[in-house]
Amino acid sequence: MKTLFERIIDRDVSANIAHEDDKCIVFHDIDPQAPTHLLVVPKEAIPRLSEASTESQAMLGHLLLTASRMAHKLNLEEGFRIVINNGKHGGEIVPHLHVHLLGGRPFAWPPG
Repeated sequence: MKTLFERIIDRDVSANIAHEDDKCIVFHDIDPQAPTHLLVVPKEAIPRLSEASTESQAMLGHLLLTASRMAHKLNLEEGFRIVINNGKHGGEIVPHLHVHLLGGRPFAWPPG
């Protein structure tokens, strides 16, 4: 069975897409936790960060650089946060690796 993100990639489910290239898709989160909340999702199905292999190294770098480019494009000069949830206790809801790009407001530390 396809994950929600695979269904978005395949256009079976609509999303507000902000960017797409041959390796990933970027879309607005449907439950934003900040004024700017995008998800950077690889088209390659990797369930979670802890299951990524060394073969995924280039993809992981691509996701982070894409998030950074999107932050620049969205004028998040004041700062932004990158989040990768892993596993139930890490807040993972969809079992498909993705990067949250959050910005547009100050963030506290420690998170959550």
